[in-house]
Amino acid sequence: MKLLNLKFLKMPQFKLILTTIIFLLSINVFASSLFEDAQERGINEKCSSYLDNIEKSYGLNGLNLTFTHPQTANTLPTFHVSTQKYNNGASAFAATLMPDNDKCYVSTVFVTSIVSQTCKKILQVKIETDQDLQVSSYLEGGYTVISPKDNSYQTILTSLGQKGCTMTETRMFWDGS
Repeated sequence: MKLLNLKFLKMPQFKLILTTIIFLLSINVFASSLFEDAQERGINEKCSSYLDNIEKSYGLNGLNLTFTHPQTANTLPTFHVSTQKYNNGASAFAATLMPDNDKCYVSTVFVTSIVSQTCKKILQVKIETDQDLQVSSYLEGGYTVISPKDNSYQTILTSLGQKGCTMTETRMFWDGS
């Protein structure tokens, strides 16, 4: 009986083709929305509906990752991340969802780095949009904290040199309170 000649497995072309096939098959995992991925993993229905609303309101449309417990995703906290690249910066969104029977507690962080706009300009636009914002500045303008009157969120502007700025928005939602 003649053994198969498996020399082709050692060829660089085969490794490239295999890597490409594996990558293409994995795209579906990353191409789905955070909401779809959460539903597939069986997270709490209330939490997944919140995630769907959040995803739509922020317009998240990048590389998505979801972390859940493999057996009990519907009762334990889950962690969801979405990153997106732009021509003048990038953003990263993260949410932790904590199910509690028919409730869901949510915390979010949304970071956007813009390399072509200063924090002063961003602050000016935000104040023009909502003149009731509360603004505090720290360390000679290196950090600016912005919050609405109801303190429903906080935005921190962090200067990135002379032409850039990072905006970090944090929120916490307590279901039913």
